[in-house]
Amino acid sequence: MRWLEISVTTDGEAAEAVVELFNRYGHGQAVIETPLDCFEHQLEGEVQAATVIVKTYLPLDVDVQEVRRRLEEGLWHLSRLYPIAEPAMRELDEESWAESWKKQYHRLRIGRRTVIVPAWESYEPGDGEVVIRLEPGMAFGTGLHPTTRLCLEAMETAVPPGGRVLDVGTGSGVLAIAAALLGAGAIVALDADPVAVRVAGENVAANGVAGGVEVRHGSLPGGEAVPLSFALEGPLPLLEDGQYDLVVVNILAPVIAGMAPALAARTRPGGTVIASGLILDQEAVVVDALQRQGFEIAGRSQEDDWVCLLAGRP
Repeated sequence: MRWLEISVTTDGEAAEAVVELFNRYGHGQAVIETPLDCFEHQLEGEVQAATVIVKTYLPLDVDVQEVRRRLEEGLWHLSRLYPIAEPAMRELDEESWAESWKKQYHRLRIGRRTVIVPAWESYEPGDGEVVIRLEPGMAFGTGLHPTTRLCLEAMETAVPPGGRVLDVGTGSGVLAIAAALLGAGAIVALDADPVAVRVAGENVAANGVAGGVEVRHGSLPGGEAVPLSFALEGPLPLLEDGQYDLVVVNILAPVIAGMAPALAARTRPGGTVIASGLILDQEAVVVDALQRQGFEIAGRSQEDDWVCLLAGRP
């Protein structure tokens, strides 16, 4: 089989939206190329890359023209919001395709205990390590992006043993899987994109935590303005009941600010919200929105221009 590789050069903030688009229409394969050069052999190093290349692959035995049209339309919409270059395209044979996306994924250590391992790699965990094995169906949410790494680092100390956890914008499901492996009792994982729901469900099952993680299509009230909402079909299901000991939300800052009232409603008194996905100059907007709902900022971490907040509900 031959494949069409489509690659787009953009910045770190826009890459998440491009990956969502590629995973919706691009045969479920998306990779981020540039950041990995920074940590291929430095499992605990920091990624510092302002520009990234996002790729997807289309089998040439399908209606490529229709898929290309959908992708180009989506990229046009996103280019109104983000700096996105014209896509580059080339054909690959089966062997070149397999090596092209697999070589982008390597074992990655995050924080003190968490290790993300590609499903095809063998790895013997050390004492106390939490090992998450992923098929790279979605590049964002596999630990490659600073927002995901910041969340995972915070979760190592924030996940309550036996507690209830809500993961909003689960993507590949990596944060929900981490919560289960770190000792949470029950986890609900939400995503607005049905493709992400499928990928997350597969990764949850592959890590043996399906009994403790429920993956759902949806979001919180106020989170309807998700990236690519123009591409979603029908109304977005909203979670409007239940309270959680920990709520993790790793999406764009304006969406987090808009759902702040819902975050307060879904977080039990004494519970915690981990809010990531914030660019430094958007931090104040999210802090203000959370504080207006009675949250107290209890912690903060930063990598490059990305910020992660821990907010407690009294």
